[in-house]
Amino acid sequence: MDWQAHGLQGNLFVLYLTSQRIENLTMSQSFTNLLYHIIFSTKDRRPLITLDYQPRLYDYIGGILRNTGGISLGINGVEDHVHVLAKLRPDKALSDVLRDLKANASGWMHDVFPRLSEFSWQRGFGAFTVSQSNVQKVQRYLANQKEHHQEVSFRDEFITFLKANEIEFDERYV
Repeated sequence: MDWQAHGLQGNLFVLYLTSQRIENLTMSQSFTNLLYHIIFSTKDRRPLITLDYQPRLYDYIGGILRNTGGISLGINGVEDHVHVLAKLRPDKALSDVLRDLKANASGWMHDVFPRLSEFSWQRGFGAFTVSQSNVQKVQRYLANQKEHHQEVSFRDEFITFLKANEIEFDERYV
């Protein structure tokens, strides 16, 4: 290329070439791997999610995640709370996904199990990012919930997560 023919001085020509290279290297799409370990409990931590309900509820929650474009990588819990490991889309806000998930799951529980007309979720949730290298570790943790909670209460578990992730909290509201 004849840079003098374009009326460019030496330094301006280098700047021109550099900007052309940068323009050609820009990404035309976005790449994400948004993995979350999400924890939420029943209202007042009532032990309503018994073994009779857990498999069907967890399947339903997985379906809700799929409908939002997310992927369930693991769901488990005990009678008073649920753990979800999920990959979510970048165009979906975590709070919106959880609001819809909890509302739909509550309605489904009422429809499918009329005896649970009092069932509802506690307001709020905990969500902690997970690196791809820790997915299997979190999946094992979820799989062992029943054994884990024979020794550790939900409250103590949740506080441990908050502290490990350096999240400020008031113990009166945990």
